[in-house]
Amino acid sequence: MANVTDLQSKYSKLAQEYSKLRAQNQVLKKAVVDEQTASCSLKDELKQKEQSLRKVEQEMDSLSFRNQQLTKRVELLQEELLLSESKSKKSKNKGDSPSQVSLQTQNVFDEDLQKKIQENERLHIQFHEADEQFRRQEAQLRVRLDQLEKESEQHQAVVDALNRKYTDAIEKLQNDKALLEVNAQTLEREAKDCRIRTEECQQQLRKYQSEVSSQLKHSSSVIQEKVPFNDTQLSDYNSLNVPLHNRRHQLKARDVAAQALGFVQSLVSALLNLHSYTEQRVHIYPLDSSIEAISPVNLKFSQYLHENASYLRPLEEDLLQLHHSITEDSITALETLVKLQDFSRSFSSYSSFLQKILPYQLQSLEEDCEASLCTAALASKNRQLQKDMKKLTAVFQKLKSYVALLALPSECVTLIANAVFTQMSACLHGLHDAATELSQHYSQKASLEQGLPTVTQKLCTTNECLLSSLASLTNSCGKMATFFSNNLDFLASCPGYGPRGGFLNPQQADSVMENKRRAATYMSTIRKVQSESVPYREALANRHVLTSSTESREGLMQQVAQSQEKISRLEQEKEHWLLEAQLGQVRLQKEIQRIAQLEAQITTGHPPETHSAADGPDPMCADAPEPLQDTSVIGMLTITPCSESAADQESREHLIKHHYMSRVSEITAQLQMCDSKAVHFHAECRAVAKRLAMAEKSRETLTEELKLAHQNITRLQDELSTTKRSYEDQLSMMSDHLCSMNDTLSKQRDEIDSLKLNYICLISMKNKVLAGFLKKKKLKK
Repeated sequence: MANVTDLQSKYSKLAQEYSKLRAQNQVLKKAVVDEQTASCSLKDELKQKEQSLRKVEQEMDSLSFRNQQLTKRVELLQEELLLSESKSKKSKNKGDSPSQVSLQTQNVFDEDLQKKIQENERLHIQFHEADEQFRRQEAQLRVRLDQLEKESEQHQAVVDALNRKYTDAIEKLQNDKALLEVNAQTLEREAKDCRIRTEECQQQLRKYQSEVSSQLKHSSSVIQEKVPFNDTQLSDYNSLNVPLHNRRHQLKARDVAAQALGFVQSLVSALLNLHSYTEQRVHIYPLDSSIEAISPVNLKFSQYLHENASYLRPLEEDLLQLHHSITEDSITALETLVKLQDFSRSFSSYSSFLQKILPYQLQSLEEDCEASLCTAALASKNRQLQKDMKKLTAVFQKLKSYVALLALPSECVTLIANAVFTQMSACLHGLHDAATELSQHYSQKASLEQGLPTVTQKLCTTNECLLSSLASLTNSCGKMATFFSNNLDFLASCPGYGPRGGFLNPQQADSVMENKRRAATYMSTIRKVQSESVPYREALANRHVLTSSTESREGLMQQVAQSQEKISRLEQEKEHWLLEAQLGQVRLQKEIQRIAQLEAQITTGHPPETHSAADGPDPMCADAPEPLQDTSVIGMLTITPCSESAADQESREHLIKHHYMSRVSEITAQLQMCDSKAVHFHAECRAVAKRLAMAEKSRETLTEELKLAHQNITRLQDELSTTKRSYEDQLSMMSDHLCSMNDTLSKQRDEIDSLKLNYICLISMKNKVLAGFLKKKKLKK
């Protein structure tokens, strides 16, 4: 209900602020409209000025035209004057009266001309003055118009930006309002569900309390009546009890060890960089080792710092071995962590190394103070650094003692483990504070040293590297402190397995794992599915099917053998007829040659010897014996004995030899093909065997992956619980975010008020300028 009231109050505040912003937006719109009307009026004035400019230009053109007419008139008058003078000279002899008349007319003309000239000059002067005044006024008005247009554009841009800004703000506020309403509804539903769940839980709790109380009474009565002794009271009897194995606790321990390993690795890298860059600085400041020899203290200090890796690397390696020793099939407790003793020894050796280099470091800082260019501020910072180094070394000494306590093999450590872990958490927070102070003081010292006149670039870069290493050290210490404080409940809690009322030793851990393996094999044998047997009646029915299938198989085999014999016989006949076709082709060629010879004899005039039909048939054909057949493995050959010539016999033998050679080559090619197929089948068989082996291996890997998947499922269930907690924290943070949004809205309101005041001031300035301009214009008129 409190959350609902808070949301309603926040919603009302948002509505009020939205109404205020809306009213302010209307005021800004009115100001924009006024500015637009003012710009329109200025444009009208500019048009009027342009019209007046055109009128003045027209007047100037008319005046120039009038001036030209007057000049032409003057020229005509001058010509008439010259003509009159010439006439007067001619008429002197005639009398005095006409000369007097001409003089009078000449004087009249001179006076008129003088007046016209003066009037022309006066008009020129007035026109020039009016033109200059008009140009000055036009330039001033154009400059003023440009300024006002720029100001109006700026005001319009400001108004547009404010409109965009406030529209965005209004949209964001509306979205936040919608989100808050949705969150409020969800929270109300969750609250109702929680009430229902609490009621159900209370009912179940009452039921369970009643059941537990009854069981407790029953078990107490049974123990009093039938249990002869309690084996947990004596340690000898209790050591015979087999402890249990908590797999979830083991996975959590492995995860915590992995996170601790990462933080310790970052801490070790930061400390390595810090010692290395400190050694580099000792060789640079206050004396540069490349120019002159440094002091014996700094030389010894640099030698010790050069050995830092031999103390820091074992820390990382021992913790890595400790992480590898924590597996799913092992039992993790303080009594069984044997590798923790190696880590404790490495940590104690590093703390003793810090204790060894501390006096040299303090003496080196004293030498920095004794340098000629050291100011009072630098000396004070060096003293603060001495205090920080002492504090850091003391914190590492405390951590060494706590780690040594945890690594003791005694059974009493488990009793004080909770207190040791809480003290270690506080000590890690102290380490983070000490590293933060060291980093701050050293950054101030580096900034002071940069102001010295004799500072070198090498020293500046070394100081920057030292500051970066100190920053990484501070970050790693802070992460370790928060990690330890977050997991303090898990570290200080009971491991969840062990003998009843006693402690766990490594021998009992081995027995626990052996019992676990036996239980796993027993469960696998129980879950193994047996092969199904065939019923008797079904076997009898299948027997007839099998006998009929064997008979049909034998018949098919006989048919295959007969078909193979037919195929071989047909191949032999094929070979025979191929040979007969070759012999027929040879005979045909011979007959063609014979016909060609007979035609040649006929053309030369020697009549060939022919046998007429009355003499009887051909003796060769008459005496031709019957053909003989020769069958062999290769094929069947028909031999026709006839009285042929030796050349025919040789050609026949050559054809037979060629046939048998081609047949032999074909058989060898078939044999080679069969060999290649056999080799190919053999390679395929080997490949199939390899695939079978790979399939077996993949099956094993898949079983292992299935186990890992089950482990990931359990881990994800744990993460689900943690994410639920984080979501609850985020809901609590939403209220803080709303408070910050209210603060930002108040700031925006102040900005809007200030912009309004600025805008009003600008409008008043603009009105004053326009009023002054109008006054000047009236005065000029």
